[in-house]
Amino acid sequence: MRFARLGPVGHEIPVVVDGDVAYDIRSVTAEIDGDFLASDGAARAAAALAAGSLPVLDDAAALRRGAPIARPSAVYCIGMNYAAHAAESGSLPPENPVLFLKPPNTVVGPDDVVVIPRGSEKTDWEVELGIVIGSRASYLDSPEEALTHIAGFVVANDLSERDWQIAVSGGQWSKGKAAPGFTPTGPWLVTPDEVEHGALRLRSSVNGEPRQDSSTADLIFSVETIVWHLSQYLALEPGDLVLTGTPEGVALSGRFPYLGAGDVVEIEIDGLGRQRQDVISYEGSLA
Repeated sequence: MRFARLGPVGHEIPVVVDGDVAYDIRSVTAEIDGDFLASDGAARAAAALAAGSLPVLDDAAALRRGAPIARPSAVYCIGMNYAAHAAESGSLPPENPVLFLKPPNTVVGPDDVVVIPRGSEKTDWEVELGIVIGSRASYLDSPEEALTHIAGFVVANDLSERDWQIAVSGGQWSKGKAAPGFTPTGPWLVTPDEVEHGALRLRSSVNGEPRQDSSTADLIFSVETIVWHLSQYLALEPGDLVLTGTPEGVALSGRFPYLGAGDVVEIEIDGLGRQRQDVISYEGSLA
Protein backbone atom coordinates (compact mmCIF):
# COMPACT_ATOMS: atom_id res chain seq x y z
CA MET A 1 0.00 0.00 0.00
CA ARG A 2 0.98 3.62 -0.48
CA PHE A 3 0.18 6.14 2.23
CA ALA A 4 0.42 9.91 1.87
CA ARG A 5 -0.51 13.13 3.65
CA LEU A 6 -2.01 15.88 1.51
CA GLY A 7 -2.79 19.50 2.29
CA PRO A 8 -1.33 22.65 3.87
CA VAL A 9 1.42 22.46 6.48
CA GLY A 10 -0.08 21.41 9.81
CA HIS A 11 -3.39 20.40 8.21
CA GLU A 12 -2.42 17.40 6.11
CA ILE A 13 -5.09 14.80 5.37
CA PRO A 14 -4.03 11.13 5.67
CA VAL A 15 -4.79 9.10 2.55
CA VAL A 16 -4.12 5.75 0.96
CA VAL A 17 -3.20 5.96 -2.72
CA ASP A 18 -4.52 3.24 -5.00
CA GLY A 19 -3.47 3.75 -8.60
CA ASP A 20 -4.10 7.44 -9.29
CA VAL A 21 -6.84 7.75 -6.67
CA ALA A 22 -6.37 9.07 -3.13
CA TYR A 23 -8.79 7.74 -0.52
CA ASP A 24 -9.41 9.70 2.67
CA ILE A 25 -8.61 7.51 5.70
CA ARG A 26 -9.67 9.92 8.46
CA SER A 27 -12.36 7.42 9.40
CA VAL A 28 -9.50 5.05 10.27
CA THR A 29 -6.94 7.48 11.72
CA ALA A 30 -6.45 11.18 12.27
CA GLU A 31 -2.77 10.94 11.38
CA ILE A 32 -0.12 8.71 9.84
CA ASP A 33 2.21 8.51 12.80
CA GLY A 34 3.81 6.09 15.21
CA ASP A 35 0.54 5.25 16.95
CA PHE A 36 -1.12 4.44 13.63
CA LEU A 37 1.76 2.25 12.50
CA ALA A 38 2.08 0.41 15.83
CA SER A 39 -1.63 -0.43 16.00
CA ASP A 40 -1.93 -2.31 12.68
CA GLY A 41 -3.13 0.86 11.01
CA ALA A 42 -2.03 -0.28 7.58
CA ALA A 43 -4.11 -3.45 7.89
CA ARG A 44 -7.13 -1.48 9.11
CA ALA A 45 -6.82 0.94 6.20
CA ALA A 46 -6.48 -1.95 3.75
CA ALA A 47 -9.63 -3.56 5.14
CA ALA A 48 -11.56 -0.31 4.85
CA LEU A 49 -10.34 0.14 1.26
CA ALA A 50 -11.35 -3.41 0.36
CA ALA A 51 -14.77 -2.86 1.94
CA GLY A 52 -15.35 0.25 -0.17
CA SER A 53 -15.90 2.42 2.88
CA LEU A 54 -13.24 5.05 2.16
CA PRO A 55 -14.32 8.22 0.33
CA VAL A 56 -12.27 9.59 -2.56
CA LEU A 57 -10.46 12.79 -1.60
CA ASP A 58 -11.63 15.43 -4.04
CA ASP A 59 -9.00 17.49 -5.89
CA ALA A 60 -6.19 15.45 -4.33
CA ALA A 61 -3.88 16.18 -7.26
CA ALA A 62 -4.14 19.91 -6.55
CA LEU A 63 -3.14 19.60 -2.89
CA ARG A 64 0.35 20.07 -1.48
CA ARG A 65 2.13 16.77 -0.80
CA GLY A 66 3.31 16.63 2.79
CA ALA A 67 5.77 14.18 4.29
CA PRO A 68 3.94 10.82 4.36
CA ILE A 69 4.66 10.43 8.07
CA ALA A 70 3.95 13.00 10.77
CA ARG A 71 6.99 14.44 12.52
CA PRO A 72 8.95 11.45 13.86
CA SER A 73 10.46 11.32 17.32
CA ALA A 74 13.90 10.82 15.75
CA VAL A 75 15.69 10.85 12.39
CA TYR A 76 18.67 8.48 12.37
CA CYS A 77 21.11 8.60 9.48
CA ILE A 78 23.80 6.25 8.22
CA GLY A 79 26.80 7.92 6.62
CA MET A 80 29.12 6.69 3.85
CA ASN A 81 27.06 3.57 3.20
CA TYR A 82 28.03 3.32 -0.48
CA ALA A 83 31.69 2.60 -1.20
CA ALA A 84 31.89 5.03 -4.13
CA HIS A 85 30.44 7.86 -2.05
CA ALA A 86 32.92 7.16 0.75
CA ALA A 87 35.69 7.40 -1.84
CA GLU A 88 34.46 10.72 -3.25
CA SER A 89 34.32 12.00 0.34
CA GLY A 90 37.97 11.05 0.81
CA SER A 91 37.27 8.16 3.18
CA LEU A 92 37.60 4.41 3.24
CA PRO A 93 34.40 2.36 3.49
CA PRO A 94 33.47 2.11 7.18
CA GLU A 95 33.85 -1.14 9.10
CA ASN A 96 30.78 -0.32 11.18
CA PRO A 97 27.74 1.83 10.34
CA VAL A 98 28.41 5.55 10.84
CA LEU A 99 25.53 7.15 12.74
CA PHE A 100 24.45 10.79 12.96
CA LEU A 101 21.12 12.42 13.81
CA LYS A 102 18.94 15.08 12.22
CA PRO A 103 16.28 17.05 14.13
CA PRO A 104 12.68 16.03 13.44
CA ASN A 105 11.88 19.55 12.17
CA THR A 106 14.03 18.83 9.12
CA VAL A 107 11.27 16.52 7.82
CA VAL A 108 9.09 18.36 5.28
CA GLY A 109 7.12 17.61 2.15
CA PRO A 110 8.78 16.23 -0.98
CA ASP A 111 8.14 19.36 -3.03
CA ASP A 112 8.53 22.04 -0.38
CA VAL A 113 10.95 24.85 -1.14
CA VAL A 114 14.55 24.31 -0.01
CA VAL A 115 15.96 27.34 1.77
CA ILE A 116 19.74 27.67 1.68
CA PRO A 117 20.72 28.50 5.28
CA ARG A 118 21.99 31.98 6.04
CA GLY A 119 25.73 32.10 5.34
CA SER A 120 25.84 28.74 3.56
CA GLU A 121 28.08 28.32 0.55
CA LYS A 122 28.07 24.51 0.33
CA THR A 123 24.51 23.22 0.43
CA ASP A 124 24.41 19.72 -1.10
CA TRP A 125 21.81 17.13 -2.12
CA GLU A 126 21.66 13.40 -1.25
CA VAL A 127 19.05 10.94 -2.52
CA GLU A 128 18.45 8.23 0.08
CA LEU A 129 16.23 5.27 0.84
CA GLY A 130 14.41 5.92 4.11
CA ILE A 131 13.12 3.25 6.49
CA VAL A 132 10.03 3.98 8.60
CA ILE A 133 9.85 1.97 11.82
CA GLY A 134 6.54 0.27 12.54
CA SER A 135 7.12 -1.26 15.98
CA ARG A 136 9.64 -0.75 18.76
CA ALA A 137 13.00 -2.34 18.02
CA SER A 138 15.48 -2.85 20.83
CA TYR A 139 18.25 -5.48 21.10
CA LEU A 140 17.12 -7.45 18.08
CA ASP A 141 18.67 -10.91 17.92
CA SER A 142 19.46 -10.88 14.20
CA PRO A 143 19.22 -8.76 11.05
CA GLU A 144 16.45 -11.07 9.80
CA GLU A 145 14.28 -10.01 12.73
CA ALA A 146 14.51 -6.38 11.60
CA LEU A 147 11.98 -6.78 8.79
CA THR A 148 9.14 -7.38 11.24
CA HIS A 149 9.76 -3.90 12.70
CA ILE A 150 9.63 -1.98 9.40
CA ALA A 151 6.39 -0.25 8.40
CA GLY A 152 7.62 0.82 4.98
CA PHE A 153 10.01 2.84 2.87
CA VAL A 154 10.24 6.42 1.61
CA VAL A 155 12.34 8.65 -0.62
CA ALA A 156 14.35 11.24 1.30
CA ASN A 157 16.73 14.06 0.37
CA ASP A 158 19.40 14.28 3.07
CA LEU A 159 20.34 17.90 2.41
CA SER A 160 23.70 18.90 3.89
CA GLU A 161 25.82 22.01 4.47
CA ARG A 162 29.28 20.59 3.86
CA ASP A 163 31.39 23.33 5.41
CA TRP A 164 29.42 23.10 8.64
CA GLN A 165 29.41 19.30 8.47
CA ILE A 166 33.17 19.00 8.04
CA ALA A 167 35.22 22.17 8.59
CA VAL A 168 33.42 23.59 11.64
CA SER A 169 31.84 20.41 12.95
CA GLY A 170 34.13 19.68 15.88
CA GLY A 171 34.11 16.08 14.69
CA GLN A 172 30.32 15.63 14.61
CA TRP A 173 28.31 15.84 11.37
CA SER A 174 24.90 16.96 12.61
CA LYS A 175 25.69 20.68 12.57
CA GLY A 176 25.72 20.51 8.77
CA LYS A 177 22.57 18.40 8.59
CA ALA A 178 20.22 20.20 10.93
CA ALA A 179 18.76 23.21 9.09
CA PRO A 180 14.94 23.33 9.06
CA GLY A 181 13.56 21.61 5.98
CA PHE A 182 16.76 19.66 5.32
CA THR A 183 14.95 16.29 4.99
CA PRO A 184 12.28 16.44 2.27
CA THR A 185 10.45 13.12 2.58
CA GLY A 186 7.96 11.26 0.41
CA PRO A 187 5.70 11.46 -1.52
CA TRP A 188 4.58 8.06 -0.26
CA LEU A 189 5.16 5.64 2.57
CA VAL A 190 5.19 2.32 0.71
CA THR A 191 4.65 -0.89 2.67
CA PRO A 192 7.38 -3.57 2.42
CA ASP A 193 5.28 -5.97 0.35
CA GLU A 194 5.19 -3.43 -2.49
CA VAL A 195 8.95 -3.01 -3.07
CA GLU A 196 12.14 -5.03 -3.33
CA HIS A 197 14.13 -2.78 -1.03
CA GLY A 198 17.43 -4.52 -1.73
CA ALA A 199 17.48 -3.57 -5.42
CA LEU A 200 15.96 -0.13 -5.92
CA ARG A 201 17.34 2.38 -8.40
CA LEU A 202 18.11 5.82 -6.90
CA ARG A 203 18.60 8.95 -9.02
CA SER A 204 19.07 12.67 -8.57
CA SER A 205 19.41 15.62 -10.91
CA VAL A 206 19.99 19.36 -10.63
CA ASN A 207 18.44 21.64 -13.25
CA GLY A 208 17.71 18.56 -15.34
CA GLU A 209 21.34 17.39 -15.35
CA PRO A 210 21.97 13.88 -13.94
CA ARG A 211 23.92 13.66 -10.68
CA GLN A 212 23.40 10.33 -8.89
CA ASP A 213 22.37 7.00 -10.39
CA SER A 214 22.83 3.86 -8.30
CA SER A 215 21.05 0.98 -6.63
CA THR A 216 20.36 -0.04 -3.05
CA ALA A 217 22.03 -3.32 -4.05
CA ASP A 218 25.29 -1.39 -3.57
CA LEU A 219 24.64 -0.57 0.09
CA ILE A 220 27.56 -1.56 2.30
CA PHE A 221 25.21 -2.24 5.22
CA SER A 222 21.80 -3.58 4.21
CA VAL A 223 18.45 -2.35 5.47
CA GLU A 224 18.19 -5.35 7.78
CA THR A 225 21.71 -4.89 9.12
CA ILE A 226 21.15 -1.18 9.80
CA VAL A 227 17.99 -1.73 11.86
CA TRP A 228 19.53 -4.63 13.77
CA HIS A 229 22.76 -2.70 14.41
CA LEU A 230 21.01 0.44 15.64
CA SER A 231 18.84 -1.63 17.97
CA GLN A 232 21.96 -2.70 19.87
CA TYR A 233 22.60 0.92 20.90
CA LEU A 234 19.19 2.61 21.01
CA ALA A 235 15.48 1.90 20.89
CA LEU A 236 13.83 2.59 17.55
CA GLU A 237 10.26 3.75 18.09
CA PRO A 238 7.24 3.51 15.77
CA GLY A 239 7.27 6.35 13.26
CA ASP A 240 11.02 6.93 13.50
CA LEU A 241 12.81 7.59 10.21
CA VAL A 242 16.12 5.92 9.35
CA LEU A 243 18.09 7.17 6.33
CA THR A 244 20.35 4.55 4.80
CA GLY A 245 23.02 6.64 3.05
CA THR A 246 23.60 8.18 -0.37
CA PRO A 247 25.50 7.00 -3.46
CA GLU A 248 28.20 8.94 -5.32
CA GLY A 249 27.40 12.03 -7.38
CA VAL A 250 27.04 14.84 -4.84
CA ALA A 251 28.65 18.29 -4.91
CA LEU A 252 31.11 17.27 -2.19
CA SER A 253 32.86 15.21 -4.87
CA GLY A 254 34.14 18.40 -6.49
CA ARG A 255 32.60 17.38 -9.82
CA PHE A 256 29.51 19.55 -9.49
CA PRO A 257 28.68 22.99 -8.08
CA TYR A 258 26.85 23.32 -4.79
CA LEU A 259 23.23 24.44 -4.79
CA GLY A 260 22.32 28.06 -5.35
CA ALA A 261 19.15 30.13 -5.52
CA GLY A 262 17.16 29.28 -8.63
CA ASP A 263 18.32 25.67 -8.84
CA VAL A 264 15.83 22.81 -9.09
CA VAL A 265 16.62 19.49 -7.42
CA GLU A 266 14.82 16.29 -8.43
CA ILE A 267 15.30 12.91 -6.77
CA GLU A 268 13.53 9.60 -7.16
CA ILE A 269 13.62 5.95 -6.18
CA ASP A 270 11.86 3.34 -8.28
CA GLY A 271 8.56 2.36 -6.72
CA LEU A 272 8.74 5.05 -4.04
CA GLY A 273 8.09 8.19 -6.06
CA ARG A 274 9.73 11.41 -7.10
CA GLN A 275 10.51 14.74 -5.42
CA ARG A 276 11.09 18.22 -6.89
CA GLN A 277 12.43 21.15 -4.90
CA ASP A 278 12.96 24.77 -5.89
CA VAL A 279 16.00 26.24 -4.13
CA ILE A 280 15.87 29.78 -2.75
CA SER A 281 18.24 31.88 -0.64
CA TYR A 282 17.67 32.60 3.03
CA GLU A 283 17.17 36.25 2.13
CA GLY A 284 14.66 35.27 -0.53
CA SER A 285 12.68 33.28 2.03
CA LEU A 286 12.11 36.50 4.01
CA ALA A 287 10.64 38.36 1.03
